[in-house]
Amino acid sequence: MHRSAVTAGTDDAGSTAQQPGSTPGFLLSRHWRDRPGGVEFQLWVSTPRGPARLVFPNMEVVFFIASADSERALPMIAGELDHHRPLSLRTFGGDTSIACYFRSQRALVRSRRRLTEAGITVLEGDLRPVERFLMERFVHAGVEIAGSPVTTAAGLRYDKPTLKPIQWRPDLSVLSLDIETAVDRLALFSIGVMADDLRLVFMVGDAVDSDGIRYFHDEKALLQAFIPWFTRRDPDLLIGWNVVNFDLWYLQRICKRHGIPFAVGRGGELPWWQVLDEAGGRRLCDVPGRVVLDGIEVIKAAQYRFESYSLQYVSSQLLGEGKLLQGADRGGQIEELFHRDKPALAAYNLQDCVLVWEIFEQRKLLDFCIARSQLTGLALGRVGGSVAAFDFSYLPRLHRQGYVAPAVGPDAVGGHSPGGYVLDSRPGIYENVLVLDFKSLYPSIIRSFYIDPMGMAVAADSGGGDDLVEGFAGARFSRQHHLLPGLLAELWQARDGARQAGDSALSQAIKILMNSFYGVLGSPGCRFYDPRLSSSITRRGHEIICQSKTFIEGCGYQVIYGDTDSLFVWLRGALSESEVLALGAQLAEDMNRWWRRRLRQDMGIESLLEVEFETHFLRFLMPTIRGTEKGSKKRYAGTVRSVPGD
Repeated sequence: MHRSAVTAGTDDAGSTAQQPGSTPGFLLSRHWRDRPGGVEFQLWVSTPRGPARLVFPNMEVVFFIASADSERALPMIAGELDHHRPLSLRTFGGDTSIACYFRSQRALVRSRRRLTEAGITVLEGDLRPVERFLMERFVHAGVEIAGSPVTTAAGLRYDKPTLKPIQWRPDLSVLSLDIETAVDRLALFSIGVMADDLRLVFMVGDAVDSDGIRYFHDEKALLQAFIPWFTRRDPDLLIGWNVVNFDLWYLQRICKRHGIPFAVGRGGELPWWQVLDEAGGRRLCDVPGRVVLDGIEVIKAAQYRFESYSLQYVSSQLLGEGKLLQGADRGGQIEELFHRDKPALAAYNLQDCVLVWEIFEQRKLLDFCIARSQLTGLALGRVGGSVAAFDFSYLPRLHRQGYVAPAVGPDAVGGHSPGGYVLDSRPGIYENVLVLDFKSLYPSIIRSFYIDPMGMAVAADSGGGDDLVEGFAGARFSRQHHLLPGLLAELWQARDGARQAGDSALSQAIKILMNSFYGVLGSPGCRFYDPRLSSSITRRGHEIICQSKTFIEGCGYQVIYGDTDSLFVWLRGALSESEVLALGAQLAEDMNRWWRRRLRQDMGIESLLEVEFETHFLRFLMPTIRGTEKGSKKRYAGTVRSVPGD
């Protein structure tokens, strides 16, 4: 049972039926639970008419086994299995498959464990049932809902509606939250909340309410007032800084101490907690009907890098302002304000809410999260999850090509996969150094050389022929039957469109997703992990960098350094800036033309490699490794012209 579905109340009393029709929606949260008649899926969505709960009762869950294993496997799980069916879907080993259906997720998990312990491979048995439900319908985030809703206290409810994937951008209600507490004991001082139209602090104390501050005799009274207020406010989205691992977890513990249900989900439902790292205290908090976004996790996912991810440091770097209290003894200062100057503590509390809000606004972090969810199918509040995002896009397409995916963690073949290639550097001080960069090198390699898990399986079955492209470590790929190159082509086109439209959040989300595919294929946690796949990407990258260096030096220039997808080219001689810029553009164009001709002649494929002239260093320093005369790697310095003509 998905524990986030545990409820502290009911929202169906007094429900009113409405006329059937369709409405757009955006997925907020997704849940499942075992019921006597089958598995029940619940989806919470934001719609133009407010929040809606979509309920799908009596659903089946499924995994697959190879037909060759069925004689052994089916009797072992007969007591759990509801029914099974032979399929034309083939495994990557070339066998047909059997679909095994269950009326509860518990039965599926028990059966999967029993078969695995007996040495029988279970295929796709690890997928979350509600994720499979969505991915097989190609529903990522936006969805058209068709059905007859009823109105309940928590919003609309649809029972078994029809879903159709669409692109739709929601108008989400957002609340920024921060709490202040004692340092050395479990004691809540205040809760600050902030939105476009709201600045409010709930404070423990006996003072008279003032503008923006409500006082309560003790923390129990505060929580008994705050949770109903939060329910009435009914935000779609909750943001904060370390909001899951500190603020919400702290409030959960305070509520437990006082016997108060922490019913902050829609419909009076309780959040579900999952511990990710017991030692580090990392947790997930799944709040039914709402999304929780932790600013630290989101800003990391958007690939912003800081020396420290404290709110004080990040806000000072991005906003030029920080917390109202600073210093090593901030905890002591907070305690002092709580006892002597509660309005000052309220201002401090509220400032933290404002800082988080402004960081999200300035860096368009919510736009980024929405774009990422639309692209990947991952829940809006889920950060990380590159492997899950790959599965969400790849698996339904794989099934429609007649294949079932491998299990996670099978024995891999092909040896070690090397990382990005770094050329030995030539130390010295230079004038007029160009940086030529391969745009999205690894995605370009995947597209150009047809690198694809299914394509490799098809090639293994084919026995050879002109249809195949040679990879590395014994890998071969089908030119005609593949999925990943096409997926990347769609994303590439979408990113070009986003950049032309000035949608920086979408462009960044697409870039991160495309660049994650290599890492996914090289991760043992991916069901398609095979070092032959990742080696065919990285070793091809090595080859491209080395051969590009040879081409450049054949043109009369000197390559003094190279790193993964970039080459540093010394032009030599006294040149004007206009001459340097013209040479850089011409050299990039010549390299692109050379690669197109070479791949067409040598391999009969179209080159999608794209070299860009990225940077002109007026002066450039490549240092030596300390204590040696050998050039350093990944350490250099240079000057560029910030304004043309300066």
